[in-house]
Amino acid sequence: MTPQTAATDARWSVGAPESTEFAAWRELFRGYCDFYRVPIPDAKAELVWSWLTDPAHELEGLLVRDTDGTPVGLAHYRPFVRPLHGAVAGFLDDLFVSPAVRGGGAVDALLARLRAIAAERGWNAVRWITSDDNYRARSKYDQVATRTMFVTYDMPPDAAG
Repeated sequence: MTPQTAATDARWSVGAPESTEFAAWRELFRGYCDFYRVPIPDAKAELVWSWLTDPAHELEGLLVRDTDGTPVGLAHYRPFVRPLHGAVAGFLDDLFVSPAVRGGGAVDALLARLRAIAAERGWNAVRWITSDDNYRARSKYDQVATRTMFVTYDMPPDAAG
């Protein structure tokens, strides 16, 4: 096992995406985007992949792999500052596990590795958002994290003009 790899049990290993895993990652990311009904053209997927494979970019990724080494889930995360707390935390942007393996511990392996990364880096929390109607995921999140009462907003930039 490499230093970036952690397993919560023998069924799963978790680590950074390898350069040869684009196709597998792309299918998982497509599943994530489909769930949220967000189109993901190839050019956009390639851009996100370039971020994940660029050590200088703030976005990092994890893949959870089954015993055959096949990626079955993903997580994308990055640091963010929390001025109110005078601290840095991690933000989990995307989390997806193939429906075929849900309920088998793959998401637990991803979240455990992310928790370990947070500890290694001195982050004071890992934060994420999900859809209000994402009930299955929320039932898992309620087991491992504290739900906040914050409401999020998105404000578009000024129109180019």
